[in-house]
Amino acid sequence: MNGLRFPKVAAVLAAMVTALYGGRADAADPQPITVLVVYHSVTGNTEKMAQGVAEGAKGVTGTTVVLKRVSEVAATDLSSCDAVIVGSPVYFANMSGEVKTFFDNWSLTFDLFKDRKMRNKVGAAFSTGAAISAGKEFTILGMLAAMLNNLMIVVSGGGGFGASATTGPDSPGVDEKELASARDLGQRVAEVAAVIKRGSSK
Repeated sequence: MNGLRFPKVAAVLAAMVTALYGGRADAADPQPITVLVVYHSVTGNTEKMAQGVAEGAKGVTGTTVVLKRVSEVAATDLSSCDAVIVGSPVYFANMSGEVKTFFDNWSLTFDLFKDRKMRNKVGAAFSTGAAISAGKEFTILGMLAAMLNNLMIVVSGGGGFGASATTGPDSPGVDEKELASARDLGQRVAEVAAVIKRGSSK
């Protein structure tokens, strides 16, 4: 690596480590950020997880959270936010049609894809499914793939790929452990978004 570049790379890495592990992203030089939490829910389970995600993001100082159903999202919500977290129930081991339409609208309706207007925003996902092997990870990965295709920076949290919950019929629904994973996801996204925004302003 070029000797002139190494100090800059080291400084960026040190800032990220300090913000994420040595103290929360609000510890020094806080930057106000907006996290958009978007979800589709029929039974209320994904909505409950979305509320947990929002709660976790709000716990990071300087974070404003916008919580909306996919049908309520406007182009300005996406263009003005620093991070997007999307939640979907599992439909046949994939995201619901409503969530797929939401992503399709980034190009068809919101005009975000052509000029890569979501570039370098932070993205994450969560899902709910009836059975342990219902396809929750496939659903999360499908949503993350859509974000990657828009040049977003995707992160995990709450689990290896994102937060998830098993909701029935043999489960009591979203339990406290699953809600905690949702809060962890929201918190991590807000922390990373703050680090990226702080770094990009210098």
